[in-house]
Order: sequence, then C-alpha cells, then structure tokens
Amino acid sequence: MSPSAKIAALPCGRRAKWFVLAFWLVLLVVAVPLAGKLADVEDNEASSWLPGNAESTQVLEAQRGFFPVDTAQAVVVYERDGGITAADRAVAVRDAAAFADAPHVAGVVVGPQVSADGEAMQTIVPVDIGTGGWEDLQPAVDSLRATASDGSLGMATYVTGPAGIGADQAEAFAGIDGTLLIATVMVVIVLLLLTYRSPVLWLLPLFSAGAALMVAEAVIYLLARYAGLTVNAQSAGILIVLVLGAGTDYALLITARYREELRNHRDRHEAMAFALHRAGPAILASSATVVASMLCLLLAEMNSTRGLGPVCAIGVLVALAAMLTLLPAILVIVGRWVFWPVRPAYGTPEPTRSGRWAHVGGWIGRRPRKVWTGTALALAVCSLGLISLNATGLTAAGTFTGKPDSVTGQQVLAAHFPGGTGSPLTVVSNADGAERVRVTTAATQGVAGATDVVVKNGEAIFQATLADPPDSDAAKATVDRVRDAVHAIPGADAQVGGNTAVQLDAGRAAAHDNKVIIPVVLVVVMLILAALLRAVVAPLVLIGTVVLSFTAALGVSAFVFAHVFHFEGQDQAFPLFVFVFLVALGIDYNIFLMTRVREESAHRGTREGAVAGLAATGGVITSAGLILASTFAVLGTLPVVGFAEIGFAVALGVLLDTLVVRSVLVTALTIDLDRHMWWPSRLGTRAAAGEHRTQAAPQAPGP
Repeated sequence: MSPSAKIAALPCGRRAKWFVLAFWLVLLVVAVPLAGKLADVEDNEASSWLPGNAESTQVLEAQRGFFPVDTAQAVVVYERDGGITAADRAVAVRDAAAFADAPHVAGVVVGPQVSADGEAMQTIVPVDIGTGGWEDLQPAVDSLRATASDGSLGMATYVTGPAGIGADQAEAFAGIDGTLLIATVMVVIVLLLLTYRSPVLWLLPLFSAGAALMVAEAVIYLLARYAGLTVNAQSAGILIVLVLGAGTDYALLITARYREELRNHRDRHEAMAFALHRAGPAILASSATVVASMLCLLLAEMNSTRGLGPVCAIGVLVALAAMLTLLPAILVIVGRWVFWPVRPAYGTPEPTRSGRWAHVGGWIGRRPRKVWTGTALALAVCSLGLISLNATGLTAAGTFTGKPDSVTGQQVLAAHFPGGTGSPLTVVSNADGAERVRVTTAATQGVAGATDVVVKNGEAIFQATLADPPDSDAAKATVDRVRDAVHAIPGADAQVGGNTAVQLDAGRAAAHDNKVIIPVVLVVVMLILAALLRAVVAPLVLIGTVVLSFTAALGVSAFVFAHVFHFEGQDQAFPLFVFVFLVALGIDYNIFLMTRVREESAHRGTREGAVAGLAATGGVITSAGLILASTFAVLGTLPVVGFAEIGFAVALGVLLDTLVVRSVLVTALTIDLDRHMWWPSRLGTRAAAGEHRTQAAPQAPGP
C-alpha cells in the first residue's frame, strides 16, 4: 500500500474509527458552549466595516476625544399636511423634554424646529450607542418611538436619522444566525432525502456538517476573543451557509465514492480507504481553492471584506477535516445497511454506467464543437445583463427589502428640510485653524450650514449640514469639495467624516478591492489547478469557463434585480463577493469532474475518458450543486437587500456552473481538445495511446 493510501486509511481503520468518533464527540462537548458565544464577540461598529486608513474612519476615532460615549443622532420627524399647529408644537416640546430625561440619550436634545414650509418639525436626539454597536440602538430607538406622539392628533411621527436607520438594520439582522441555521438545515435535509432516498443515510452528512459548524464557530470565537479576529453579522451569517453547503458537498462526494467501492470490496474498511484515496485529492484541492480564495480577501482595504476571508477559510478547513475523518468513521461504523433500501452489495453493477449522464456525455461526444460554441454563446448573451449592474452602493431606503419607519421618515425629512439634516458632515481639525476650517466649510457649494466649533485639548470639532440627501451622489461630491477646501488650509490638519463620507470612502475602497483581489484570486486558483492536473491548457480552460459562468450569473442577476425585484442597486462589494464565491466554489465542481476525467483518460483516452468522467460524477455533482445553491438561496429570505442579492447571484451561478458549464461546456471542450487538454503533461501521449487500445463504450463505475 502506498504512503498516500495508508494515510487515507487512517480514519476508517478497525480500531481507529472509534478513536476518531470519540475525538469528535469530546471536541463537540467543548465546542458547543463556545460556539453559542460567537454573537457576543461580533463587532458591528462602523469602524469594523470601514477601510482602516480612510479619512472617515480617522474622524470616527477623533470623535471619541470629544464625546464620552459613542453616539448616533436620531431625528424625530413630525408631519401634518395642513400645516403644523400650535398644539402640534406643544406636543413636540413635551416629547423633547421626555427625550432629554431618557437614560439612553447622551447629549443635548435640539428642537423641535419647524420646517420652512410649515408642514413638518424635527427634533434631533443624540442616542448612546453603548458598547454593543448597532444592537444597542434598537431598544433606545424603540423607546423614542414609544415616547413620541403616536399621531392620534392627526400628525404623523417617525424616528429616522443614523440612529433610526441603524435600529431598523439591527432589527433586520436580529436572530439572523438562528434563522439562517434553521432554514439551511431544513433545505439540506430535504435535498439529502431526495438525493439518497434513504430514511437514515441523510443523518450522517448532516451530523458531520453540523459538527463542523459548531467547531468552526468555537474556533472563530476564540480567535475573535483572544487574537483580534474581526467577526461581524455578515461574516457570521455567511459562515453558516458556507460550512453547511460546502461540508455537505464534500460528504456527498465521499459517500458516493464509498458506495461505489462497496460494490468492488467485500470489506467496508477497505472500501472506505480506497474511496478516500481516490476522492481525497480532489476534495483537498477543492477546499484549497476555496481557502486560498478566501485568504485573498486579506488584501482588501474594507475591514468587513478583510475580516470575512479568515472566517470563511477557517469554516472550510474545519468542514474538510470533519468530512475526511468524522464522516468516514461513522459510515464504516454503521455498515452497509445505512444505504437501505438500495444497499450496495459486493459484486452488484454500478447504476451510473448507463444512467442519464452517460447518455448526455454520448450526445456531447457526437458534436462537441457545436455544443461548446453554442453553450459559450448562450452564456455570453446572459452576460449582456451586466449593463443593468449598478454596484455603486445602496441608499438607506435601498438597504431593506421592505420600507421600515426610518426610511419613510428619511423621505419626509428630505421633503421638508435640507437634504442632509440629521446626517451631517463631521469636521475635525486643530484648535488654531478651526474657525478658518468652519468658515471655509460653510462657504463650500452643497453645504447648508455649520455649527459652532467645540474645542478640547487643542483639537476642534464641528458639524456641517448638507444641502442634498446624505446618500446621494450630489452629497458625496460635496464631501470631496469640502475635503479639497479644508485640506488646502495650511496648518489646520482638517479631516472630514460623517455618514456620507463613510459611504464615499467605502465605495472607493471596494473599487480598489475589486481591482486587486479578483486578478490575485484567478492566479492563485490557476496555480492550484496546474499543480493538481499537471497541465497548463486544462487550468486555462477551466478558469475561462468559470469566469464566463460568473459574468453570465452576474448579468442575469443584475437584470432580475433591476427589472423584476426593482432593487435600486447593489453594494459596492457585491461583485467581489459573488466573484470569490463563484470562482472558488465553481472550480470545485470542475476539479471533481476533471480529476475523474484524468483518471479515466489514462487508460481510455481523453475523448472516452471525458464521457466516462461525466457519467461517473454527473449525478453526485449535480446533487451537490443543488444543495449548495439552495443553501445560498436561503440568504434571500432575509429582509436585507445585500444578503438577498448575494444569495440569489451565488445560487444562480452555482446552478449554471453545475448544470451547464461543468456538465456541458467543460465536457465538450475536453472532448474537442482531446489530448491537447493535458499539455504539457505526458498524460496527453498516454491518453492518445489509450484511445487506440480500447474499443469499449464509455463507462464509469461511479463517482
């Protein structure tokens, strides 16, 4: 037995299997309590999402020297179509006094102020964010909404501004981990039942994937608590989907190969050892592409993007470990009966030899060039939908799939007051140049006014109201004008921040990340494929097909978002996230296919090897793709546009890659390129010789 075969046999030995199971059970006893604490170390403060070196981030840090606690402004808006009355003003004054006495209010309550058209009022309330980030905003804003006039006098009341919007976002994310976990598990259970058609077998992959998730969350909790790893609601939510989806994929491939080997070996321990020896390299390479792609996110300027990388990488590594040790041990322990009612007995024929994928492969083999050119053209047409892509960021209203109170209030506020009311620019400078900075800022086009300067310990701060809505392009242009103006004041050391500046800096950082990370991911994945397949042409072809799949999925998604769901646009990081997930996960299925094709081509020839490889892997990879696509589609159930868009696009891309790109396009290209696919590997020569040695119809024993 070769060294690699001996290593593969370790988890499924007659005694070792019990040690493996005991190890994971002990690990779970330790991990489950720690995994439950992951939400406690999530960092959802603005600075954890922003680029660390951005001017707006530095202003956030500078503000701490002026305010004893982190605050966000809530804007209580009152509106009456017939005009604000004296009684309305009295109500608003009474509300303001109540706000000032509330324990969660930190600072001076400003207002009520009546709008120029006399139809609205606003009261600005500084809310203590506390140490919990946006989660602490929700109870504070709920209290404001309960205190404010309920409209019984015919006057509509809303709570908006950064605090109101942040509270509604917190509500949208509330319980996100539990919601995603339950929905994802239900999807996986249903699809595993349909895949295995067994009342018992589905429990083993699900248990193994669940164990991987608990251990991954425990490891991430410890790293966040003691090693400074940044985790937020976004990365914690995606972790659940990725670990359960990718882990179940690996489980399907191992179980399918094990089922095949049970027909070829009397002893189930030998069957599993052979299955791990054959399927292990493909699964290792697959996980390596995902991990390497995720770690490329460390090059990002956006803190939220950079933090997502190691979180997902850890999740995939733990899922890999569970599927290569825990699952094989459990499968060997329970024996063949777990496959009931279709028990793979020794010596029985493999059903995939004449299955539907064998027929698909035969159809492709008769006209490979027409098939791949037609398929590529169809994907290119789908890519035209990219003209609908609007990844320039989402406004407050565009963040939600619905229309919460804060969004309505923001629209009312913009209709009656200067657009930037409630979300001002924050300008910091040294004390000596503060007044010059304030005068310059107030005189800049797009600024409606500026507050007085506050000086403390030689530093100064003031706020400026924008004339345009804070999340508009016009407001962002004003930020640039103000920055250019105040940076030109000698010796002032002025910096400009605030919510609009945050959006501007985040958009520019995301554009930088797209330009840097996407090429790096392509190069890294290309190198992994070249090492695995020991060829140059095959990796180039596979990378090209996955990129085409990505552009097609993005094009169709952008068209649907704009013309079916009527979303206003996409987050700046949307293309990067979809690219990384689709390239990493899309390459997975190509790896599973092409490693089997390479194995078959060594003795069948490339043309027959491609058809045999498709017949062997088609069913299991399709099942794996459906499960992974469905788990990402679960993100679409959340009331947050960013998650819904990522879930839809990745799910669509995985389906395209599984059903079209991998099964049709790659197979047709492999058949058409024939032995040249393996250049410069010696396999091309051996494959050509193999074609002359065999006259048998293309068959494969199983995945």
